[in-house]
Amino acid sequence: MVHMFNYYDYYVGSFCPKETLVSGNLLVLQVEYYLQYEKRVLLAKKIISAAIYNILRNLKYYQNRGRDLESHIEKIKNLEKSLEVCQTIPEIMGIEGNVRKIYYSAWNIILNIEVDFKKRVKRPPDNVVNSLISFLNSVFYTKVLSEIYQTQLNPTISYLHEPGTKRFSLSLDVSEVFKPIIVDRTIFSLINKKIIGEKDFSEEDNFLRIKESGVKKIMEELENTLSRTIMHRRLKREVSYQHLIRLELYKLTKHFLSEQEYEGFKIWW
Repeated sequence: MVHMFNYYDYYVGSFCPKETLVSGNLLVLQVEYYLQYEKRVLLAKKIISAAIYNILRNLKYYQNRGRDLESHIEKIKNLEKSLEVCQTIPEIMGIEGNVRKIYYSAWNIILNIEVDFKKRVKRPPDNVVNSLISFLNSVFYTKVLSEIYQTQLNPTISYLHEPGTKRFSLSLDVSEVFKPIIVDRTIFSLINKKIIGEKDFSEEDNFLRIKESGVKKIMEELENTLSRTIMHRRLKREVSYQHLIRLELYKLTKHFLSEQEYEGFKIWW
């Protein structure tokens, strides 16, 4: 697959080779899970539950290293409890949005950089941190899409995010689980290890653009993260972070085929 980004590093589209791993049976089951609202809500809850768990693990990691993040952790834990009683997708998305708001407010404590990062600003990103989040999120969506393409799942049918025209929304769903582990940790590494700095950005008409030198550094660090390996508890062998995404898609496939109930990936190390 070839993924295209415009001059301002926004994702604009993908070229997908002819599909070979197709399954009419699985496609029907994916659609059925979307149309049966209770099943869709349950799946969306599991996705966000895993995302929140992984966010908390990031915060606890830095809490254990002397950063004062206790209040952020407690607020997110309270929101996590509220997730259990959600009955609709908008309610679940609301919980996710509030968790992210609290999580991002902790980044000023986590990151060793003099940037007043108070909230997420997307279009256009207004500082180094928002630029990194926007760019890496976009790139990571394409990484997930490439993994979906290697399975029989249809990338346009999703459960947390609403399917739409010209939108591979299943990649957005699956990305929620892994962004804390892959995207956020890559950003922490880029900034705290001083791999990237303000010199790698240029301001153009109130838009903070990543220079080519910065893009190369970011992509190299992302690939380092994706290629990192851990011992898989069930498979009993080393697997890369990128392969964990493929395994997550296989779990979704088994869920639709009623072979095994889906549980979102949660960090265990």
